Amino acid sequence: MGSRTLVFKSLVFALGFVVMAGLANAADFKIGYVNAVKVIEEAPQGEAALKKLEAEFAPRDKQIVEMQNRLKQLEQDLEKNALVLKENEHRSKEFEIATLKRDLRRATQEFREDYNLRRNEELAALQKIVQKTIAEIAKQENYDLILESAVYAGPKVDVTDKILKKLGKK
Repeated sequence: MGSRTLVFKSLVFALGFVVMAGLANAADFKIGYVNAVKVIEEAPQGEAALKKLEAEFAPRDKQIVEMQNRLKQLEQDLEKNALVLKENEHRSKEFEIATLKRDLRRATQEFREDYNLRRNEELAALQKIVQKTIAEIAKQENYDLILESAVYAGPKVDVTDKILKKLGKK
């Protein structure tokens, strides 16, 4: 039993020595942290991409709103005139409402899919710009490592504002 304890203590001591040596070498590293979400949200290029998407999809959005208003109007008319409409007119109105609902669902789903696809394309382009900017700052300022994800990063290592400044944010 005594030899096992001695071996265990020796291993712990050796491991501690290796860790301490690693920490001594780590002092030579320059590490940074960037809040990628903040950069994407606040970069002028992100705002420009969002405006571009809004302009691109505004006509389709307007069309969907018009369809919604038309559907609401048809439903109100049917409800208001339900007692005075003939049976075939009533069925015709219900059919028109059902058709418009189906068309509206399809248009809304297509809009969302197309918008998400374009948004992802714009986001990917923005991420490439951000990655390039991070790499440029890392090289210029001799960083050994810049992280985009961390449980905690103190203000000393946070380079987010430098990235935003380089991207053109005031």
